[in-house]
Amino acid sequence: MWTRMNPSRMAFLGLGIMGGGMARRLVEAGFPVTVYNRNREKAVTLGSAGAQIAGSPREAARDAHIVISMVADDTASRAIWLGEEGALAGATRGAVMVECSTLSVAWVAELARIARDRGCELIDAPVTGSKDAAAAGGLNFLVGGDAAKLEQVRPALNAMGRSVTHFGGTGSGALVKLVNNFMAGVHIAAFAEAFTWLERADIDRAKTVGFLMEGAAASPVTKVVAARMLAADFTPNFLLRLMGKDIGYAIAEAAKAGVTLATADTALEQFRAAIAAGLGDEDMAALVKVVRNAAAS
Repeated sequence: MWTRMNPSRMAFLGLGIMGGGMARRLVEAGFPVTVYNRNREKAVTLGSAGAQIAGSPREAARDAHIVISMVADDTASRAIWLGEEGALAGATRGAVMVECSTLSVAWVAELARIARDRGCELIDAPVTGSKDAAAAGGLNFLVGGDAAKLEQVRPALNAMGRSVTHFGGTGSGALVKLVNNFMAGVHIAAFAEAFTWLERADIDRAKTVGFLMEGAAASPVTKVVAARMLAADFTPNFLLRLMGKDIGYAIAEAAKAGVTLATADTALEQFRAAIAAGLGDEDMAALVKVVRNAAAS
């Protein structure tokens, strides 16, 4: 158990838009942290802040009590955990693996089995919150897995977030995150259409959006993308291509339960069109660009 006098050794894998801020929170909280990122340059500032920099996931996981991953998708997660240089190859028996990425439930279940075979335990703990929330320690963790193992890693999650909600067994956190992001993606697609409509109307667009964002049609995610669309600022906070990936995972997962996500199918078409148009590495609010172009054609 972590204490100020005896902090758990951490490994953090993946220092992208979200992971960089999360890892820094752990360093600032006093945890001994070893970080790994495929692009080593992203680890340099954390090294200056006191983290150790590893040359591979295996090296990072060596001697760590807790190993945390924050990467883009199932493929990246497989690459960082498995193989000769993967984190599980270097993990100590009894270590807890914490997968914070937004992944398919099937891969989370498979990874949990592999981890147990190596004498480790997996907690799936994807997050809600933005780049700014990650930097400020304001994330929300959606957790699946063993309750006792969750308590072992809770101090680390508390250092990175404002809430930790345990939904049940392995994969339940991953499932709730897909439900969350499917709904968010539909909201974004709907607002992109609404915004394009307002652009074509003889009306004060900023005043109208302000009114809408105070009413029943608003949601936290529509408020965020509305501000970005009004400012035409698509600096990435949440990559458009990752939202498209999440919606795709959600559609596949719901289908296993016999549920068709018709609204998600429509939203995914728009996100895929935006990715095909080269907007995948812009903020998710950039979806409005393809909606606007489609309306103009």
